[in-house]
Amino acid sequence: MPSGGYLWWYIDALSDDGTHGLSLIAFVGSVFSPYYAWARRGGAATRPDNHCALNVALYSRHARRWSMTERGERHNHRERALFTIGPSQLHWNGSSLDIHIDEVGAPIPRRIRGRIRLFPEQLFGFSTALDTNGRHRWGPLAPQARVEVELQHPAQRWSGSAYLDSNEGDEPVERAFTEWDWSRARLADGSTAVLYDVEPEQDHGRLLALRFHRDGQVTPFEAPPQHALPRTAWRIARRQRSDSPPQIIEQLEDTPFYQRAMLRHKLLGETVTSFHETLHVPRLVSPVVQAMLPWRMPRRG
Repeated sequence: MPSGGYLWWYIDALSDDGTHGLSLIAFVGSVFSPYYAWARRGGAATRPDNHCALNVALYSRHARRWSMTERGERHNHRERALFTIGPSQLHWNGSSLDIHIDEVGAPIPRRIRGRIRLFPEQLFGFSTALDTNGRHRWGPLAPQARVEVELQHPAQRWSGSAYLDSNEGDEPVERAFTEWDWSRARLADGSTAVLYDVEPEQDHGRLLALRFHRDGQVTPFEAPPQHALPRTAWRIARRQRSDSPPQIIEQLEDTPFYQRAMLRHKLLGETVTSFHETLHVPRLVSPVVQAMLPWRMPRRG
């Protein structure tokens, strides 16, 4: 990976009974890292492997957790099918992605420990550029998957549906983008519809409206009209393309530069539940926010 670049794997999941949810992001060259940003501003070559992190967020009503500890290079190890980040590990065994989590949140030191297993229904090799120069790319790996969660801290055990994708870039994210809106929803036939609205208010923006079918096909669809969502508590503007005005079911994350929510709306003739996120890059790279981030994202060099 080039100096200043990044790679991440993203998972979201919801239990079959709707009472538990999670998101997990494994970073090489963490785009949210203030330490990575400060190292780049220092002018020296910056190795992405020196800035890895496992972000874990649990959304159970009575056991919400959040952790993201950055690890220096001597604490990380990557192979073709194995990624070790400090005491946590992701391993692809040929049929499932096994994730062993041993993390502690900050500033409130609450532990997250246990195992997650993700079973893809169909693997995809799809990848597409998000910017005009092709230096930033995205693609789902398993847009339809099953998940099994067994945690000791907090104690919970459940199964449900899941989604796995990946982003990678050859340069820092702020060199190409100011913001994006992204969402994914599972449809009645088992396919997954993804909307990626990159630079939604700009003439050079890119809109992806893609449907990932259970047989491995990828087909575009006509994106519905854009609807403005209420601004977040941090006053982030956000949008969702939908055949009807979207309803916010639950606000999962609300930060100065990033939000994640669950929406209910109409898409392709169906009423769907979508995971939705918005990233506002100028907020992310502002000196004030960068100074705040170590309180939530400590580093172990």
